[in-house]
Amino acid sequence: MARWHDDHAAFERPRKRSRPRTKDRPDYSDAPVAMVASIDRGRYRCLLPDGLAVSATKARILGRKGVIVGDRVRLDGDVSGDDGTLARIVEVEERRSMLRRSADDADTFERPIVANADQLMIVTALADPEPRMGMIDRILVAAYDAGVAPVLCLTKADLASPDLLREAYEPLGVPIVVTQPGSDLDPVREQLADLTTVLIGHSGVGKSTLVNALVPGTGRATGAVSEVTGKGRHTSTSAAAIALPGGGWIIDTPGVRSFGISHVRPDSFIAAFNDLAEFVEHCPRGCRHDSTAPECGLDEAFRNGLLEGARLSSFRRMERAFV
Repeated sequence: MARWHDDHAAFERPRKRSRPRTKDRPDYSDAPVAMVASIDRGRYRCLLPDGLAVSATKARILGRKGVIVGDRVRLDGDVSGDDGTLARIVEVEERRSMLRRSADDADTFERPIVANADQLMIVTALADPEPRMGMIDRILVAAYDAGVAPVLCLTKADLASPDLLREAYEPLGVPIVVTQPGSDLDPVREQLADLTTVLIGHSGVGKSTLVNALVPGTGRATGAVSEVTGKGRHTSTSAAAIALPGGGWIIDTPGVRSFGISHVRPDSFIAAFNDLAEFVEHCPRGCRHDSTAPECGLDEAFRNGLLEGARLSSFRRMERAFV
């Protein structure tokens, strides 16, 4: 009697690869370091220390690790910068700082904006469009949380007085520079010299106009304010690092219409103020340090003459950004 025959028995399962995986990773310690100046559809424009611009893509070895403008990265492959060449970003150096935001406070997804900035310049118009103190406060909160020094640049001073905003923000120790069409920009240049500064502001406040005046020939697109909505139209569409003639960098970012700070915790925010942090060390557990908080150390410091009322009011106005 013939035995039953399985036609599939003759076929073996594919054998596993016999080559052992190596745990040795490539050594890129001698690879050149460049700064990511701009990003466009998966292509990274990287600047080497001598100013040479190299186009690069992100290597697979980085996996899902993000690369943002301002990052210091190591490049492998063709770094000649010639047309048609493409290098690979193989490593991202440790960041000194990282500025983040969420689309709004209901959005818990953090969006990294810029890496390795020294300071953040909030550009706001005194009129056309009207200044939005709530927006300024939120950006300040994000700056303090990121460990980036804030600066306030008030534009269009020919249309309105800067006194109200000076009164609101000078008690916080925030440097303030004021500009108007045709004005001397030397105070702005002094504030930017030899530092990497992120420029952030609401659409239509004159941010791109300021960049073009500081670095002639940059060609950042400018736009007008809508007569219907009173809001600015988006002009810059992506962040870009631009070298300043006198030394330093500015990183121009697209205009924003909202700035969520859901990623910031109140405790980390107040820790940015050394003089205030010492007053809240003995606050009750869970104290929010606002005007309704019972037995808050800030109120006690004010009553004892250790804290100026103007500074306390300015801080608590920003603290309301968390509500």
